Amino acid sequence: MKILAFLLLSITLVACKTYSEEDKVSFNKEITKIAKQKKWDITFSPSGLGIQLMNEGEGEELIQRGSIVKLSYKGQLKNGKVFDQTEPGKPFESEIKGLIGGFQEALLGQKKGAKLRLIIPPHLGYGTDKLDKIPANSILIFELEVVDFV
Repeated sequence: MKILAFLLLSITLVACKTYSEEDKVSFNKEITKIAKQKKWDITFSPSGLGIQLMNEGEGEELIQRGSIVKLSYKGQLKNGKVFDQTEPGKPFESEIKGLIGGFQEALLGQKKGAKLRLIIPPHLGYGTDKLDKIPANSILIFELEVVDFV
C-alpha cells in the first residue's frame, strides 16, 4: 500500500509543470504588451495577474473564500479568438475554489456587480494543459461580471 501511495504521489509531482521565474517574467512582458496595444489600464498583482476594474459593483458584502459566485464572462485567447462565454441571462455558477487561479485571485474581495478585465498568465490559468479550444501555456483574456454570490 505504501508503494502504491508513493507511486501515485510521484506521478502527480512529475505531471505538474511549474514555471520558472524567467517564464513568469516573459508572460508579464507579453501581458504588458497586450494591454498597451489595447490601451487598457491594467494593474498587476504580485502573481502576475493583469487586472482592470471596470466597475466596482455595489453593496458592502465582499466575495470571500468559500463563496459561491454567479458570473457572466467572455474568454479569449491573445489573438482575439473567443474560446468560451456565458449565454446572456444564464450566468455560470461555481464555488470560488473550483475556478482557475486567476479567477480566484481576482474575485476575492469583489462586490456584486463588479466588472473586471483579466489577463491571466498560464500559471494562473490552465498551465500546460491543452483543452479543446485552448492551447497549452496560453495567456487568457477575460471580461467578467459578478452577477451574484453567496
